[in-house]
Amino acid sequence: MIVVVDERSLVTSGYSAWFAREGITTTGFAPDDFGDWVATVQESDIMAVEAFLIGECANRSQFPHKIRERCSAPVIAVNETQSLENTLELFQAGVDDVVRKPMHVREILARINAIRRRYGNGGTGTQIGPIRVFSDGRDPQINGVDFSLPRRERRILEYLIANRGRRLNKAQIFSAIYGIFDSDVEESVVESHISKLRKKLREQLGHDPIDSKRFLGYCINLD
Repeated sequence: MIVVVDERSLVTSGYSAWFAREGITTTGFAPDDFGDWVATVQESDIMAVEAFLIGECANRSQFPHKIRERCSAPVIAVNETQSLENTLELFQAGVDDVVRKPMHVREILARINAIRRRYGNGGTGTQIGPIRVFSDGRDPQINGVDFSLPRRERRILEYLIANRGRRLNKAQIFSAIYGIFDSDVEESVVESHISKLRKKLREQLGHDPIDSKRFLGYCINLD
């Protein structure tokens, strides 16, 4: 899930539509709401965020520090005008990258993945055992062969591998795949997606790589 912060609702809804075409869930915030949210949100919700996009808003140079107090997800500022002074100010404030509109969402995803690779947090072409996942919309591969999955199952597999070594509960996976405020879908749908994913992986690998423990959640084990 990607969090977008902008004072214009048309902008946040536009990003939501663009990222959805790439199979990525977004959650949009007005600046005032985001400040309150990032300071008080539950850890399980903020740990489901894969990146933050900070658009046009007052006092946005304050947001990177607030984000860093809670998580290490990439922070990208989006500018609509070219200004060296403004760009330098944003980098000084702690953003990981500054981009200028218009920019295709695939390039934004590529920049997010590059930042995550730089800090050792995965990215495009992450391989664990025989499975390689891509965070740019491509299907994963098993032993070098494309392994086609429906969008939700693919995103769950990517999320599990990106968080390898951590056990993720159903709420975290739900937030990452459907967004924090999606009330139209029940959390129990995660169990259905994971059940289908496990069956397909078992058929390909000969064993179930997803370990689950009641009340604790799921983790991937491919070592």
